[in-house]
Amino acid sequence: MSEHVLVVGSGRDLPSRVRSALPGTQTSVICRLDFVAKLRQLTEHARVIAVRHDAPDEEWIALARAAHARHPFTRIATFGERDQDRCAAIGEALGLSTHSRRTVALIHDKDAMREQLRDSGIDSTPFAVVADVDALHTFVAKHGLPCVVKPVCGAGSAGVAVVREEAALAAAFMRAGGSFDGLPNSGVLVEQFHEGPQFSVEAFSESSEHQVVAITRKFSDPATFVELGHVAPAELSAAEEEQVHTYVGRLLDALGVEFGATHTEIVLGSQGPKVIETHVRMGGDEIPALAFDATGVDLADCVVRQTVGEKVLPGIRAVLAEERPGRCSAIWFAAAPVAGVLTEVGGLDDARNVDGVTEVQLLVRPGSRVEVLESSDSRVAYARALGDTAVQALVAAREAVGCLEFQVRVAAANVVSV
Repeated sequence: MSEHVLVVGSGRDLPSRVRSALPGTQTSVICRLDFVAKLRQLTEHARVIAVRHDAPDEEWIALARAAHARHPFTRIATFGERDQDRCAAIGEALGLSTHSRRTVALIHDKDAMREQLRDSGIDSTPFAVVADVDALHTFVAKHGLPCVVKPVCGAGSAGVAVVREEAALAAAFMRAGGSFDGLPNSGVLVEQFHEGPQFSVEAFSESSEHQVVAITRKFSDPATFVELGHVAPAELSAAEEEQVHTYVGRLLDALGVEFGATHTEIVLGSQGPKVIETHVRMGGDEIPALAFDATGVDLADCVVRQTVGEKVLPGIRAVLAEERPGRCSAIWFAAAPVAGVLTEVGGLDDARNVDGVTEVQLLVRPGSRVEVLESSDSRVAYARALGDTAVQALVAAREAVGCLEFQVRVAAANVVSV
């Protein structure tokens, strides 16, 4: 029997890659109404089911069940952050293997994740969900500063602030208490801030067995925590790498992750690895491309092949064991210094001609509105580069970004006169 994969969400180019991975495979899509326009090769799907974003899980399940009755699904998959909870609910209802509802809930709810990791003895970072600024002050009185204040559920570093002075707590609470990227206001979380360099860990799981593929050093804005750059592989000692591998494996076990790509962000300080957050998806910011440059492992290809039933972990380990010339891959992002309308971008040719640079990409087109750095969506361009060392790759990427010039039209201030 041929495979019929129900894709929850748009998945960019991955659904077409799923169809190509195994001859005869069909895909159907169930997604939000506003995601239909993002679907690629729309007519290649067996069917497309569009649902209101605020429809209850029961409606998503009923529609999927009706399609399943006419043309049974053999597998279910989702490739992004949005609606992973719906995928889990549909999979459970139709008897299709996917991440459990509990695992998705633990990963999306940062408070629940912290509680699970604390109870499992993996990470004892102090944390609390706070209802008001007074509760925030109470937490700080007990655990001290600095602290991180962020939405309980969120993405793209939106609403996140590192607070080093009590006078900044009220503003941080207001910032974290908004609604971001279409996600509802789910509360404000405060947790102890761990000093130290930050890393992201790309791993792949199969039958509850985990393999770290790449450890990437990341660089974030100190005020907003928005990521500005990454380089892979991170320059770590063998002992530090082993420490990270062990910690991430225990973390994924505690959260019930059984399969697929994961992206875990950590701080590696004097107390060892401490988690910032984790995701049951590939990393963003072109990190899978950096990991491929550094290790030869194509995470997206592994996701696709696992989706149609292939075992991929042995192949990943074989690639990681191969002798490869040392090569580092970096990315650096640009942000607009002011809010306004982007009218012109200069320096693209100069940026692309920097030695070692492999790609320069605009994220915002002229005529679009740009904002100051508030979240990952605020960034306006990036450059990728290769080097023999992490420093060499980073210097080239940053030099390329430094070549770019952005002209922004700013409206006159509305000044009140007397």
